[in-house]
Amino acid sequence: MSTSTLPNPGLGTFRLKGETLKRVIHDALELGFRHIDTAQMYDNELDVGTVIGESEVPREEIFVTTKVWHDRLEPASLKASVEESLNKLGTDYVDLLLIHWPSPNDAVAMADYLTALREVQQAGQARHIGVSNFTIAQVDRALEILGPDTLLTNQVEVHPFLQNRAVVEHCQARGLIVTGYMPLAVGKVLEDETLKAIAEAHDVTPAQVVLAWTRSRGVVTIPSSTRREHLAANLAANELTLSDDELEAITRLDRDERIADPDFAPDWD
Repeated sequence: MSTSTLPNPGLGTFRLKGETLKRVIHDALELGFRHIDTAQMYDNELDVGTVIGESEVPREEIFVTTKVWHDRLEPASLKASVEESLNKLGTDYVDLLLIHWPSPNDAVAMADYLTALREVQQAGQARHIGVSNFTIAQVDRALEILGPDTLLTNQVEVHPFLQNRAVVEHCQARGLIVTGYMPLAVGKVLEDETLKAIAEAHDVTPAQVVLAWTRSRGVVTIPSSTRREHLAANLAANELTLSDDELEAITRLDRDERIADPDFAPDWD
């Protein structure tokens, strides 16, 4: 599927709540963002929905993603979770509904929760469906269950220090868009000397360099920021093109440094 389906970059909302979140989404929409990423677990869907409802940007022009947490994967609970999300978001549908994490130790059979996810889509409550934090083997199982061309994306951690190449390339080969979260490695990219040197050469920021590098890999990204100037810079990174030598220098930064690794995570590739 084409990355044009998913506006890039999107706005990540993890850890953002209340008035700060409302201000950030308002600024983002005003600047031109059209992709808002949230989740039931973030406990901010109500505020996300409030801002979208008040915005002058029509709902149909905003791509809204939410996710079902791993303790809600039993089919009836999954469907109830979606109803709760839609009520909080104040919308009849989301543009993308993700399984936030695969069921730990397969406590719920993948066929059960993916079938329920597909049924939610067929009921019109989600335009697209996808997964998050799935390994190569889990992506392949998911496609065996649902069939090809059913999943829009696998959302996984991607940044210069965890480039996740095997997963990214496998998903893309199977027709899934990869959405990369934590693209700035919780700010660590801002201190890296290689990234700072490339940024200086282009008169941009290290964050913009990273977003341009991510885009060059065909990966959609969802950086988070609370400052309007950083939001604007994240959008402006779409105009930045890096040289082959610069891209290769960033490739060499990979050190398998995973940030999101909870105890219920799958066995990573």
